[in-house]
Amino acid sequence: MKKTAEPKAPGELSFEQALEELDALVRRMESGELGLDDSIAAYRRGAELARHCQVRLAAAEQEIRKLDGEVLTPLAGDELRGTEP
Repeated sequence: MKKTAEPKAPGELSFEQALEELDALVRRMESGELGLDDSIAAYRRGAELARHCQVRLAAAEQEIRKLDGEVLTPLAGDELRGTEP
């Protein structure tokens, strides 16, 4: 039986790594391939990852506020799609 490596603590992951792992967990849970105990463990891990992502996003928002003089402006639809004139 192959022993799997212990997953990294969410704080050790980049935002992108945490989001990727969270996405994979959600897909596994939605597929129905996990038993009850594994689903609970996946939910617990997912909650930790989601919390980590929220903290990282909040920190990024604060940094942007500092850089933009405390003003956050919403992007127009074209700017979101990258089709800005």
